[in-house]
Amino acid sequence: MAEESRPLALHARIEREVEDRILSGEWPPGTRIPFEHELTAHYGCSRMTVNKALSQLVKKGLIERRRKSGSYVRQPEVLSAVMEIHQLEREVRALGLAYAFRLIEATERSAGEADRKRLLLSAPAAVMHIRGIHSAGSRPFCLEDRLISLAEVPQAREADFSKYPPGSWLLEQVPWSAAEHRINAVGAGRAEAELLDLREGAPCLVIARRTWNASGSITQVNLTYPGDMHTLVAEFSPSGRAG
Repeated sequence: MAEESRPLALHARIEREVEDRILSGEWPPGTRIPFEHELTAHYGCSRMTVNKALSQLVKKGLIERRRKSGSYVRQPEVLSAVMEIHQLEREVRALGLAYAFRLIEATERSAGEADRKRLLLSAPAAVMHIRGIHSAGSRPFCLEDRLISLAEVPQAREADFSKYPPGSWLLEQVPWSAAEHRINAVGAGRAEAELLDLREGAPCLVIARRTWNASGSITQVNLTYPGDMHTLVAEFSPSGRAG
């Protein structure tokens, strides 16, 4: 006589039912799932049982827990080619998520020592400093900190970066011939953590990019991503030499 299948343990049933709602699209990325006390009441179980189910979903990469605000359906990771310059809006929309950009500041100033180092300027010059947050759905996606050389891009003075994100605007307005990328893993500082809705010290990925043309440096930008939302991809072709 065949052995009857055993019913799922309650924590496994909770895990499966929440997972089904996520994978079916009923709960899309960014959705806050019911609080633990709500799930406890719904299933008539202890918070320990609910916590065990949610912990498994975190391990599967389906949900994330945010300090003081609950658990949310996790955003898919972005796959980004290392040596290409992408528009952040396209990256976000490729995930099927709503895109938004919030301008924090756009100010003109004389380049200080740190600015000249970022843009590799050898002489005093005017620059525009821009900071803003790119969002994917309900979650901050990337913090942008950018310098634009006004000697090379004087029209930036008239641009409305609250309507046109600076990266997209530059790609459409200014021809460039070369770019340099530097990639670092860092812990979020207090300011970055607040803007990206992270805990201080949370892992982040920073892409530092400088672009230029025959006339000189055009722009330098530091793009800071929450570490769990961005993956870099590089493709290589055989060079004919090993090593």
